[in-house]
Amino acid sequence: MESRRTIAGAFREALVKTLPICVGFLFLGMSYGFLMKSRGFPTVYPLFMSMFIFAGSMEFIAINLLLSAFNPLYSFLLTLMVNARHLFYGISMLDKYRGLGWKKPYLIFGMCDESFTINCTSTVPEDVDRGWFMFFVTLLNQIYWVTGAVSGSLLGNILTFNTEGLDFVMTALFVVMFINQWDSSEDHRSALVGTAASLLCLFVFGSGFFIIPAMALIVLVFALTARKEALS
Repeated sequence: MESRRTIAGAFREALVKTLPICVGFLFLGMSYGFLMKSRGFPTVYPLFMSMFIFAGSMEFIAINLLLSAFNPLYSFLLTLMVNARHLFYGISMLDKYRGLGWKKPYLIFGMCDESFTINCTSTVPEDVDRGWFMFFVTLLNQIYWVTGAVSGSLLGNILTFNTEGLDFVMTALFVVMFINQWDSSEDHRSALVGTAASLLCLFVFGSGFFIIPAMALIVLVFALTARKEALS
């Protein structure tokens, strides 16, 4: 039986590591909650969507999916493409999650970019149980997101302002991430392939249907490139 001191130590370590994430998640979550309220959804929607979907970019996209014609196949493929990176996250965490018992299913469900980064790279003190540390990192990050989403929705009942352009917050976030990765990497081939494939599919398929073909084209180009490099 694990001691309360061990669990408390893991919680304190996780809290320190996740506090910077808290600020960003609260802001983005409140933007999401405001946007949901502006589109006519009651607070229960952002509450349960942030609890059971817990995929920030997909939750923003889901707003338009809920308001558009029912198309489950398109929704499934779009969700798969947007969150396909988690397949690679999961593979890299197989050893770290081994033997964690009941914590493992939640760690798999709750993995987001930020939780993956902390759990994968953090060095915890020897007296801190790593399983509990990863569990609290994941739990705290989700609590931050849910709190932000619900707060934004509730404040939407009190504050009224023009929310036009608020859904651009995720686009702005990805632009910043793109610029940071461009600056930190000397090899820009992947960024150029992604940009070129997206622009080509946007021109061919239009703004409403270009995402899935663009992702498929990117995967195809990378697969052919990897095959060529393996044969050379």
